[in-house]
Amino acid sequence: MDSQIYGLSLAFLALLAASASALPAKPASSAAQINSNSVLVALLDSHYTELSELVEKALLLQTLEDAVANHNISIFAPRNEALERDLDPEFKQFLLEPRNLKSLQNLLLFHMIPTRIESNHWRKKPVHHSSLCRDAAGELIPIHEKNGEKVVGTARVIKSDDIVRPDGIIHGIERLLIPKSVQHEFNSRRSLRATSAVIPEGAPEVDPRTHRLKKSAPPAPAGAPPALPVYDALAPGPSLAPAPAPGPGGPHHHFDGESQVKDFIQTLLHYGGYNEMADILVNLTSLATEMGRLVSEGYVLTVLAPNDEAMAKLTTDQLSEPGAPEQIMYYHLIPEYQTEESMYNSVRRFGKVKYDTLRLPHKVVAEEADGSVKFGHGESSAYLFDPDIYTDGRISVQGIDGVLFPAEETVAPKAAPVAKIVSKPRRGKLLELGCRMLGAVGKNHHFSTCH
Repeated sequence: MDSQIYGLSLAFLALLAASASALPAKPASSAAQINSNSVLVALLDSHYTELSELVEKALLLQTLEDAVANHNISIFAPRNEALERDLDPEFKQFLLEPRNLKSLQNLLLFHMIPTRIESNHWRKKPVHHSSLCRDAAGELIPIHEKNGEKVVGTARVIKSDDIVRPDGIIHGIERLLIPKSVQHEFNSRRSLRATSAVIPEGAPEVDPRTHRLKKSAPPAPAGAPPALPVYDALAPGPSLAPAPAPGPGGPHHHFDGESQVKDFIQTLLHYGGYNEMADILVNLTSLATEMGRLVSEGYVLTVLAPNDEAMAKLTTDQLSEPGAPEQIMYYHLIPEYQTEESMYNSVRRFGKVKYDTLRLPHKVVAEEADGSVKFGHGESSAYLFDPDIYTDGRISVQGIDGVLFPAEETVAPKAAPVAKIVSKPRRGKLLELGCRMLGAVGKNHHFSTCH
């Protein structure tokens, strides 16, 4: 009985031993993480302080722990001077930028080989090894001996077998090893940084008094008073408008004025209530083509567009005279780029503001009224009714509720002129002037009136 129990206990112990051997072993990485004799711990505590600091900044500790757990590695550590003084400042700044963290990691992993290479492994014939850098695009590190010196890539080994540990070895080298991928990334970033945008400059200004180009003022020394008086700086003038698009286009026609004019006319039609204005621009006159040419040359325009109700009040006499539609429209075109906000700010700030029109020399007067902008005088005045119907930086369309006429044409028509008898002294002066003019025609002619 006892022998049977003893035999069963032996069989049970053998079964436990077999099951224990079948259990998966613990990963070696956990043991490597706590191993104080690891080559990784030795690197962090070594005199290669610059390299160890870069490893910590690159967040490579976990990656190197996994590498040490799976491989017996060789680390080629550049001396501190190579990373501190001999390194290009721009390249060092590039490596330390947070957005270039991947490049820094690739650079450091390129100095580590997943193979243990001791000092007696160098041969005269180069032996190429792959590094821990996965983004090296297949670039290998040649290791060979030249003229009695050990060489790794392009760097000379200054201290072989400097730190020896069971899981790795560290060799000191004189300079940094830079993979081609990191060098290419640095060159592309540097070329992009060197390429700067062209600073836009305005067109040269012409002095209206001398008709010559204005010379830019020399730079003022530090601490000098402002060149402009404070009043000029605070009050730039009534032309408070947004900056128009750059120009002029010149003969190259950088601006497609015809398309812009067609676009704003289509906007008028879709907006509704401005069909008569669009009909005059396109069908009754050639103003749409002329405006397109102006915009193509770099000019800007503000269109004061009367609505259909205002155009319906025009009489036949006002439209029957030759060129009347063109003259009416010319008075509604301002050769400036103004928006509803800029015009309202101008009239609020300066009171009455006069804007030039394409109907020279007449100007249209604007003033603030009832929280809006009022154009013209008396009965022929009009209010800014539909603001900013179309604004694209070159053409601005502002809807108004009336048709504008110059002040000289709004005066009541005068009665037919009556013949007046010129007084004798006045008549004598006129005859004398006429005789002088006739005398220039021929001296031999005699006129009874002049005698």
